[in-house]
Amino acid sequence: MKLALEALDQLLLTLWHVAPWLAGMGVVFALLSRLMPCNQGKPWWEKHGLVTDLSYWIFAPIFTRYLRIWLTVCLTMWIFHINDGQKIGDFYLHGHGPVSHLPLWLQAIGYVVATDFALYWIHRGFHRGLLWKYHAIHHASEDLEWTSAARFHPVNLALGAAAVDVVALLCGVSPDIFLVVGPFDIITSCMVHANLNWSFGPLRYVVASPVFHRWHHVTNLRDKNFAGTLALWDLMFGTFHMPQGVLPSGFGIDDKAMPEGLMPQLVYPL
Repeated sequence: MKLALEALDQLLLTLWHVAPWLAGMGVVFALLSRLMPCNQGKPWWEKHGLVTDLSYWIFAPIFTRYLRIWLTVCLTMWIFHINDGQKIGDFYLHGHGPVSHLPLWLQAIGYVVATDFALYWIHRGFHRGLLWKYHAIHHASEDLEWTSAARFHPVNLALGAAAVDVVALLCGVSPDIFLVVGPFDIITSCMVHANLNWSFGPLRYVVASPVFHRWHHVTNLRDKNFAGTLALWDLMFGTFHMPQGVLPSGFGIDDKAMPEGLMPQLVYPL
């Protein structure tokens, strides 16, 4: 009973934090995609698989939160030999070591650049071999919309976003930067998945845009545009793809057996 109550408490807490974001972005992207759509079609709230997307918006924050805490505590005990819970909390309160002495704005910029570089290569890895079956869930949406941004399998979350955050904390980055970086990551991730015709003009070679990332989701063209924030990585490593005068269309994967729904998708790769 106690575990059930704790699980319900976390669910309600997550809803409390996520619901305003979903409502706000729902309104903003509804307006923008009507004025500047990349692909003509139905509005996002009529998207096939919307319930699945919204389920991931609840599941992913809870899963990554507990995974980050568990990994950070275990690795702190192993690497730094700190075994007391209160001392571990104090150790990470404002970061530790030389990195924590840097200005917060510099830590935030360093975090964004370093983790985006790491996630570029992690993302490329998930498009190869056995890892693809876990990442395919993210590509399964044929109606690509901003709500698709949270659709990730736990294996993908564990080896991606959760892993780089834990490494950043172990390196001494102050958790205070996540007050700004967290919302930035949410907004940019939703923006690049949104149905918008933005290419960012001359900045297209530096910053990831909706058109840039939508090319990555085109069926049979998944080996391009891996960067989440800085398109510069794709330009540097030969995976940049944004043909002039053409907009991406036709999203999804070849595997028609991919089920819909949170639980069926979590089990399917296994």
